[in-house]
Amino acid sequence: MIGVDTGGTFTDFVVLQDGRLVALKLPSSPHRPERAILTGLAKLGANAETRVRHGSTVATNALLERKGARVTLVTTAGFEDLIEIGRQDRPQLYALAPSRPPPLVPARRRIGAAERVGPRGERWHSLTPAEVRRVVKAVRRTRPAAIAIGLLHAYADPAHERRLERALSRSGAPITRSSALCPEYREYERFSTTVVNAYLLPRVRRYLRSLAQATRARLEIVLSHGGTASASEAALEPVRQLLSGPAAGLRAARAVARTCGHRETLTLDVGGTSTDCAYIAGELPRRRAREIAGFPVLLPLLDVHTVGAGGGSIARIDPGGLLRVGPESAGAEPGPACYGRGGPATVTDALLVLGRLPGEALAGGALPLDRGAAERVLATLARGLGTDRLGAAEGVVVLAEAQIEAALRKVSVERGHDPGGAALVAFGGAGGLHACPVAEAIGCRAVLAPRHAGVLSALGAWLGGSRRERSRSVLLEAGDGAGLGRVFADLERRVRGEFPAAERGEVRLERWAEVRYRGQAHELSVSCPRSSTGLARRFHVAHARRYGFAAPSLPVEVVTVEVRGALPDRRLPRLAITGRSIARSGWRQPVRMTGRWRAASVWERETLRPGDRLRGPALVAEEGATLWVPPGWRGQVHASGTLVLALAGAR
Repeated sequence: MIGVDTGGTFTDFVVLQDGRLVALKLPSSPHRPERAILTGLAKLGANAETRVRHGSTVATNALLERKGARVTLVTTAGFEDLIEIGRQDRPQLYALAPSRPPPLVPARRRIGAAERVGPRGERWHSLTPAEVRRVVKAVRRTRPAAIAIGLLHAYADPAHERRLERALSRSGAPITRSSALCPEYREYERFSTTVVNAYLLPRVRRYLRSLAQATRARLEIVLSHGGTASASEAALEPVRQLLSGPAAGLRAARAVARTCGHRETLTLDVGGTSTDCAYIAGELPRRRAREIAGFPVLLPLLDVHTVGAGGGSIARIDPGGLLRVGPESAGAEPGPACYGRGGPATVTDALLVLGRLPGEALAGGALPLDRGAAERVLATLARGLGTDRLGAAEGVVVLAEAQIEAALRKVSVERGHDPGGAALVAFGGAGGLHACPVAEAIGCRAVLAPRHAGVLSALGAWLGGSRRERSRSVLLEAGDGAGLGRVFADLERRVRGEFPAAERGEVRLERWAEVRYRGQAHELSVSCPRSSTGLARRFHVAHARRYGFAAPSLPVEVVTVEVRGALPDRRLPRLAITGRSIARSGWRQPVRMTGRWRAASVWERETLRPGDRLRGPALVAEEGATLWVPPGWRGQVHASGTLVLALAGAR
């Protein structure tokens, strides 16, 4: 088994060989992402018997960069403009000229079909054969590369969507049908999800086919809910991959925290392009819907908050003369200035100039660092700010850490969680460089720096078991046990059938429901007992916990039911750590902080053994990641190999 995570700057690999984890980090190839993956698999000796679990950013990048397919949308007549009208939410409340991303399908490629189905499946206006022929002709005139079909209330009766799908299949363009992808009510979110899937489908399918044909290994793709699917299945629903990499990292971070005895966890994954944060209190945090790149996605996914503050985030001066960092990134090509390819000033350049990157190369020597180039771009930036290059470098790092701190507060304090009771797991290539300062700023008293932190998302892909999830809107009373039971049984058959026959006996099924008081606009997700008789009682308890009150006298409505099927995760392996303990670091390096230089001890991670202790200021270097331990912090190596850090004097 090999775990793979493709990022904007590096592609990471993890494999267990002879009882020890072997990690590999290679520069990404953004224009042909499969190249870096195939190179890494070849280095690790992948063959036809090797299973590869791949966290992919192809779908995410295609949506962010708007480089998807030419899509035509077929919808109920009169609702052609729904994906552009959207909701009345105002994300920029005080903006004088608010803007929204333009729809992925322009008006000229939105085709209305004369049909109408009611919310309980009533046939109000049947779809005639003549109307089907008219729609097919109209779609052909738009020359689509992909087709999205989203009809009003198709979750209640998908017959009209199926008829259109059969008729349009002769065009040769791939088709996404809303009642197959997400058969749930709320037409705007359902249509948006369907369009996004169609928009991504041709590009992701080409990528996965190319990758599968070029390697003999058995390929699985990590999905946004943390599970995996085969490459052929994942190619049909690429919208489920939009948080593929962050979902894998979350799973590994929870495993690290639990091994060290922590149940509540803040995660900090800082890569080359972005920072991903989450708060874990027991189970992995989930959401049923969120906006990605400005487009609603109505599918289950792990709840990860992302900001554009990574090692490659570009530092610049805005028109008002203020320093800005991100969200634009230098990526892998050209990368930061210190990569020697003519890149701009970035956070990585600032860290290098400040002495927080020991050595002369990254990724185990694969990427030499050009310190002179970093100093030159920061000197140019400094002239615009009226300071010197060291002052500019410190400003860049302070600003990046302020953005990371705000992201951590959003997933903790703003949601009612106390960071003081959680451990901060730092990973990604740059997570350890910012973890202690931001943990101190938000009052988090413990930082966990795992072994192989730079490739932890790849480790999460390696750990995660296969998972399938299906849902359907039902709009039933919570007391309708027979009706709910029939729907659950049907979904359970579908979910179990999506696993290979040899694995179906190990599948663990869970029933969940989206429940509300009748008349409410939003639901709470509640675990559903097999009998369904205790569902209303569970909802009252969940409502009181979330909102501070419950109303047992009001009728309870089940809006959507969901079945989750999963195979057990692999266990986090106990790393083979041998050899005697050491008592001192390898060398010392000057590090700039708060306007002056300090001598920091530099430790090679491979030399640290369980029980070893260190004090800041210190740098801990390993292949793929660096940890900065500021003055006032101290650490001890846990039996698992994770370095546990705390502020001196903190309990």
